[in-house]
Amino acid sequence: MSVRFALLALASPLALIAPAMAQDVPAAEEQEGEILVTAQLVEQSPIEVPFALTAYQGEFLDDLGITEFDRLGQFVPGFDVQNQSPNNPGFVMRGITSDNGAAYTEPRVTVFQDGVSISKSRGSYVELFDMERVEIAKGPQSTLYGRGALIGAVNLVQAKADPNNGYGYLYGQYGNYDAYRVDQTVNLPLGSDIGLRVASRFKERQGYVENLLGGEDFNGIKSEAVRASLRWAPGALTIDLIGNYQHDRASGTSFKSIAYNPTDPVTGAVIGDRGRNSGAALAAGANFENGKPLGLDRDVWGVTGIANYELSDRFSINAIGSYRKFAGIEIFDADGISLPALTAAEDAQGDQTMGTLRLTYSDDRLTAFLGGTYFREDGFQRTPAQFDERVLLARLTNTLSGGGTASNPAPIGAFANRAFTGQLLQGVAAARGVALSSAQAQAIAANLKSSHIETSTNFARTESWDLFADATFKLTDALEIGAGIRWSNDDKSSGYQSSVVNGRSILGGFIGALAQPAATRTALLGALTVPGAASIPTSAAFPVPLFGLGLQPTGTNGQRYDADLKDDGFTWRGNARYELSRDASLYANYARGRRPEVLSAGPPAAPGGAARFSVLPAETVDSYEVGAKTALAGRTLFADASFFYYRYSNFQTTEQQGTSFVTINAGKAESYGFEGQLTWTATDWAKLFGTYAYNHSRFKTGAREGNRFRLSPDHSASFGVALSVPAGPVKIDFTPSVTWQSDVFFDDDNDLPALQVANLIADSVQDEQQGSYALVDARVGLETANGRWRLEAFATNLLEQNYIKDAGNTGDGIGLPTFIAGEPRMYGVALSLRLGRR
Repeated sequence: MSVRFALLALASPLALIAPAMAQDVPAAEEQEGEILVTAQLVEQSPIEVPFALTAYQGEFLDDLGITEFDRLGQFVPGFDVQNQSPNNPGFVMRGITSDNGAAYTEPRVTVFQDGVSISKSRGSYVELFDMERVEIAKGPQSTLYGRGALIGAVNLVQAKADPNNGYGYLYGQYGNYDAYRVDQTVNLPLGSDIGLRVASRFKERQGYVENLLGGEDFNGIKSEAVRASLRWAPGALTIDLIGNYQHDRASGTSFKSIAYNPTDPVTGAVIGDRGRNSGAALAAGANFENGKPLGLDRDVWGVTGIANYELSDRFSINAIGSYRKFAGIEIFDADGISLPALTAAEDAQGDQTMGTLRLTYSDDRLTAFLGGTYFREDGFQRTPAQFDERVLLARLTNTLSGGGTASNPAPIGAFANRAFTGQLLQGVAAARGVALSSAQAQAIAANLKSSHIETSTNFARTESWDLFADATFKLTDALEIGAGIRWSNDDKSSGYQSSVVNGRSILGGFIGALAQPAATRTALLGALTVPGAASIPTSAAFPVPLFGLGLQPTGTNGQRYDADLKDDGFTWRGNARYELSRDASLYANYARGRRPEVLSAGPPAAPGGAARFSVLPAETVDSYEVGAKTALAGRTLFADASFFYYRYSNFQTTEQQGTSFVTINAGKAESYGFEGQLTWTATDWAKLFGTYAYNHSRFKTGAREGNRFRLSPDHSASFGVALSVPAGPVKIDFTPSVTWQSDVFFDDDNDLPALQVANLIADSVQDEQQGSYALVDARVGLETANGRWRLEAFATNLLEQNYIKDAGNTGDGIGLPTFIAGEPRMYGVALSLRLGRR
């Protein structure tokens, strides 16, 4: 039986018996006081943590309807999350984005789930349900969290089994776009020191961007997530065993071109407009990936064991072991128009093993720990692509309209006209100073493929050992200092292979031939006129290489090449905190963040060549931060503020080269800014919360000097108020909130035409950006006095603000940047039942 069906089978019967188990248990008592966090791997008040930290309890997430990372980011200063699909998220911390899906890349923002790194971007986007709390630590956290924490860490603390208290929770929601969500949680005490907890979430929502060609609308979601946890707590020993499983299915992402109107691909009739948020005419190429439709199919599962043992009043030991696996394939129409110029896919898979052992000492003056971590990861990313060479030729020559209205693509039949495509080939040749006869051009045009398929796969294996130590010492009752250091040693291997799947590319061969010396050019052009030239094997009689179009094949058309890399380095931190009072402190810190060296792999420069490997040096950042944290007005007002400055070396970014995107070293960059947040319980019926962040992140050297970091707004803010008043046997609550961000660019080149003249098709319009916008949400609820039953209505993006999540994307490689619409107004109603202590 698969993990998926085993966990789903486990969840259902337990959810049914939860009400019976919990009906006689008193309602959960309201939690008093401040949240406790483990951001420094020891339990503390947030005021005691000497760096910028945002922490929310699970109840707060529930109250605001925060079920996913992208919405969480709206309420955390300096943290933004872009969600194209669950398979392609972007985590942005103080201007730094972590979203590359290549197997050999290293994350910059680490995501931890109960002490386990889940930072690989294709497996890190998980549902937030039945959470104890979420902690977001800003600034380099490599010393505490290890690899991937160049600029920050997200710590997900899931609710664990409770051996002492029964609990049951059932939540059902229905909304527009046929959206529903069902959450279930049950906690069963199985004895004096054993407890079992099972939680699940099932949700589905139809797409909100109309599919103008029929079929599923775009940007729909369907997810199943189940967690089972077992706790054994016999005295000084606590052992938790946790299993997580999540399956996501999403309809196609709305990668839409705004340069061309949506049209019927057969008739050429206009069926939509060029609005960024309106309907799209997208479809997968014929028989691509065995006929799979547009969309995502992803599985993520893992098992974690956690042991904590109190050796004495001062010493404790913590051990964590985990195994995790993810696999997802996503099919997308990369060109953004109804014609099949380019269909692409990403098949990403990986498995991770991690173990950590930590010894902690604590007394009145000194808190210290030391330990080690072992991490191993194996994975690959396969990226097949299918081109219609005739349509792509028209795009290269800016004739997609076929001579008609410039913004209306011609019907697909127009590109089967050899006279038309032959003229286009003659034009391309003439632009390069080569005369091509009409007969020769039409002969080559006859061989152009309606479906040229090529694929590449990058592989990576990483084995890492870390040793770390950290200590905080109280010099006086008010002043404490701390320091930490971590040494990491990596043994890496990267691999690469690429191939043309159904014969050579005629268009790729034609473009390649034009760049050759006259004799070679003439021979190649002549060979491309031979009927069936795409499929004739390379031989002495037909010495024509297996040309690719987007990339060139390796070795014997798919031969794999591998290379190894060993890397090690130190990260460290130092901090000081002065306690003005129990409820107020000032702090200052310095930290060195380090992203390990990357062994990148790419296609050969010529058909049949070896894969190309390059070592990108370790990306480092020096961070300086000062801040203040306080609790005022009888601990009803919590506020903190921080100022930071970062200096980056070997800043890594992405650059377009031909039709491919490669990672390069962009040199130096800097960032500075301010973050503030507050929570104020003004009265017993009103609670206010708000955040603000200013982030000035810029490149300092090279062609991008002065450019802003991608996906990084200079300003962002959030504000909300929770109002609750009794009304007889029930209480009524109302929670409006607003989030705002200033404008953003989606690429580090800021879509500047001057930085894109060397592209395959130069981009002369700076339109791949999103201006400032605000989103208004509201929730209103009716709840019984004991908190058992709750009925609520909700709306997100209440004012129907149009915005985009992303722009550029894979289509940029062929001069067809695409735009992904953000969510419109969503609304619905929900009913929940809560029994027992959470």
